[in-house]
Amino acid sequence: MHLLYEKQFRVALKSVIEHIAKDKVLASLAFKKELKKKFEIVLDNPRMYRASVYFLDDKYRDLTYMGYTVIYKIDDDVIRVLDIFKWEDR
Repeated sequence: MHLLYEKQFRVALKSVIEHIAKDKVLASLAFKKELKKKFEIVLDNPRMYRASVYFLDDKYRDLTYMGYTVIYKIDDDVIRVLDIFKWEDR
């Protein structure tokens, strides 16, 4: 199994990182690093996070981290990371 970061996620993550970096550059780098670590763990246990509240299919999962929600989808041999957003923005 491997990770595939979809374009929507990459664009949204860039925006999140830039927003955090306005106050603290080191915090933005730490955020990105820790999020990457969480997905390395997800590779071993894709269903470790709750079923998404945004989709009816349990292949979609919500990873929550530091007030952000990351939606990912479990496919046969790939985990597709779809989006990241502040929960209050949805």
